[in-house]
Amino acid sequence: MPRLFITGIVLLLLLGVGYGITQAARAIPWDCSDWQAFAHDDRPTAILESLAENRGKTLYCGIDQSDTFSKAETWAAGKDRNERDDTIYSGERGIFRGFIAAQEGWLTDGESGVTGVSIDRIFEFPREKKKRRRYKTVIIEVAIPADPSRLAYGPLSSGFGQGSSQTEARSFAETAYNQSPPAAIDWPAAATAYCRPPRYPRVLDSAIVPAPETWYYNDLLTGPTFYRSKAGKPRQWTATCEKKVRRRR
Repeated sequence: MPRLFITGIVLLLLLGVGYGITQAARAIPWDCSDWQAFAHDDRPTAILESLAENRGKTLYCGIDQSDTFSKAETWAAGKDRNERDDTIYSGERGIFRGFIAAQEGWLTDGESGVTGVSIDRIFEFPREKKKRRRYKTVIIEVAIPADPSRLAYGPLSSGFGQGSSQTEARSFAETAYNQSPPAAIDWPAAATAYCRPPRYPRVLDSAIVPAPETWYYNDLLTGPTFYRSKAGKPRQWTATCEKKVRRRR
């Protein structure tokens, strides 16, 4: 049990570290190339005015990167206006509402506030704005050409062909088919069955294609020398499979 308990703690710590790394990786460091401290003869006022304009950027650019201000004097200038005391500094270019606990710990090297907080929390790096995804509807069409491997099978002849051999019975069945062709065949059904499994819900321009005279049969053996059969004609077909999809612009 103790080993399981320790293992659980380790896993939780690793997950926490991974989350912290992920969060930090999403932070965008401040660009200090155009940062300027507020110019004022009174040093605390200069610090407070700089903090009022942008607290996080001032700490990062003014202290951590350029050493314009020191940690100690920045803490001294702003500690009496901590947000926990509900006091603020209304500057010429903004309002300073005090340090957060992570910033206090960093400014005082752990004497006040909390330590061990990620750097993006201390310096309040701006977050990358989430871009609103925009989509457009695109129609995708796939042309399905005629092919002997894709056949549509229409209805069989209404009457049987009968004969003393299978060949004779089939021949009579073909004659019966030609003399009284079946009603109109729903050829698009074959195209629909082909298009829909790959998620193409619409079928356009389906049509049968003239093909060499071919037949298919339903043979019934009724006796040693007596055969019955029905005949039908398969057809090749063409169609266009279509679907609508949403894609990012």
